[in-house]
Amino acid sequence: MNAQLKEENLWFKNWFNSTYYHKLYAHRDEQEAAAFIDTLLNTLNINPHSRLLDIGCGKGRHSIYLASKGFEVTGIDISTDSIEEALKSQSDRLEFYVHDMRFPFRINYYDYAFNFFTSFGFFNTFREHDNAIRTFAQSLKRNGLLVMDYLNAHYVENHLQYKSETEIEGVRFLITRWLDETHFYKKIVVEDENNLSEPLEFTEKVAKFSLGEFNDMFSYHGLQLQEVYGDYQLAPYDVQSSPRLIMIARKIH
Repeated sequence: MNAQLKEENLWFKNWFNSTYYHKLYAHRDEQEAAAFIDTLLNTLNINPHSRLLDIGCGKGRHSIYLASKGFEVTGIDISTDSIEEALKSQSDRLEFYVHDMRFPFRINYYDYAFNFFTSFGFFNTFREHDNAIRTFAQSLKRNGLLVMDYLNAHYVENHLQYKSETEIEGVRFLITRWLDETHFYKKIVVEDENNLSEPLEFTEKVAKFSLGEFNDMFSYHGLQLQEVYGDYQLAPYDVQSSPRLIMIARKIH
């Protein structure tokens, strides 16, 4: 990794390694996630001997679930704390590595690559995002499939909840959301009287990518879009009404 990337302020790395990140998002619906993955596996009809890569795996909950289905699974994530937790579940069929998706990982090795639940869009420049798509493509064997699950920017623009707050186990999270032409932002102020002398503040930043922009990046790296779905039940994608942008792309060269 070059010096510039070492020195940059990686907000996502600091936030994803924070105990407060895991506390805030611990409520994510495990049943919905499992149901989505089951629907996906049934739709893709994956060979039981397939090798799967989970990119941006966090603590590994989806990798663990995929491995429980009998697949050979690798999970990678930039967060050392998340991978440290994920490694507790490592097995003969399941492995985890700390890795930055902007850099190559195992060329022409996997049958399927997954990027679940908007684990993308965090970088400062288009080139960095394009580099990540390159990693996704290079990791796949020829005819392998990329499954990328992203937010639908058009839907989020029309349904943005600008302010909210929640309390979890005595910790208060004050959340402010806004947007500009190119990104969505979420500022999280953490108040924890038992452990913090003053509030902590983090700001998430996610790029607005359209289906057309993803298609351009895919094509440049030898990926051909096959299917596009709009929610976790894999309903057809509608640019205005679909909450998700779930893309299936095949590596053609």
